[in-house]
Amino acid sequence: MDRTDSERRLKNLLCRQLFGVLATDGGDGPYASLVAFTASDDLASLFFLTSRTSRKFHNITANPAVALLIDNRSNQPDDVAEATAVTAVGRAVERQGEARDADLKLFLRKHPQLASFASSAVCALLEVVVSRFVLVSRFEEVVEFDMTARR
Repeated sequence: MDRTDSERRLKNLLCRQLFGVLATDGGDGPYASLVAFTASDDLASLFFLTSRTSRKFHNITANPAVALLIDNRSNQPDDVAEATAVTAVGRAVERQGEARDADLKLFLRKHPQLASFASSAVCALLEVVVSRFVLVSRFEEVVEFDMTARR
């Protein structure tokens, strides 16, 4: 798979998939959570909502290093050869003020069903500032994208 094809697969996956699995570590070991997410246009950031009372928020407060796995599996045997997965590695930070408002609009375009939760007092909008993506296709084709150069 050439670089252009890999970039297209990455963008398609981030645009089409609604959910990913967020990995955090608050000091007492790793923890995984299903989150609804959206990507910025330049793919340098991913956004998700969570409650400030959640374990993932507590873990991120203690250790902002995170990984977010996004894939297109269909829970079929041929997924081993056909599915594509990407791991976004980065740091999570809570968005505040006007920046939060703009990023929340982007998020709600993809997830309008979460508007009520997004407006609640306990809701935090988090940005994963992506340092790299690791794209895995067809079980063993691995391509890494360094996102630090795009900042």
